[in-house]
Amino acid sequence: MNLLSPKKLLLTKWTAVKPIAKQKHFLVSKVILPEPPNEKIEWVEIEAVMTKKVTRIAWRDLTNSSLWIQGWK
Repeated sequence: MNLLSPKKLLLTKWTAVKPIAKQKHFLVSKVILPEPPNEKIEWVEIEAVMTKKVTRIAWRDLTNSSLWIQGWK
């Protein structure tokens, strides 16, 4: 399990354990701030390094080591 803080995720690098649409390497390109601002952060946008395709995921999914590895491997 990866220990993370949602406020420090911006521009972090990730490797998908199982490729997503033939992509393995991703970058957190945006942290989605909640409305109202006093709520907890739940979503981030990840961008595929090769294709620049952006996908929204729950940031807690990145803590699942069976789905994501921190860094580019």
